[in-house]
Amino acid sequence: MLVMFQSPAAPDVILLRDLAQYLLGLAGKRLDTRGVILHEELPGVIRRLEAAISDEQKAEVALEALNYSSGCSEEQGSGLSQRAWPFLEMMQEARKTNADIIWGL
Repeated sequence: MLVMFQSPAAPDVILLRDLAQYLLGLAGKRLDTRGVILHEELPGVIRRLEAAISDEQKAEVALEALNYSSGCSEEQGSGLSQRAWPFLEMMQEARKTNADIIWGL
């Protein structure tokens, strides 16, 4: 199932339900039929998402170092930063213009 996020500050962002649920969890929200991230909440939500991306990237670097030292090579998957950047970009644009973000299933 897909979830559409909308804001007057940016183009619509469509995410798979599982990813949307995870990202909204980072925002302190639940994936309901409809919802909103108010512009006042955006600075904190953006910080939490950026922290989660940073933590994941640090873990990937450590894993790559382990794989390199053991002679294993693993293909790089699509990390959180790659999958979440459209939503993060939407939030940053919404913060600049004091716009809310709404979603619906």
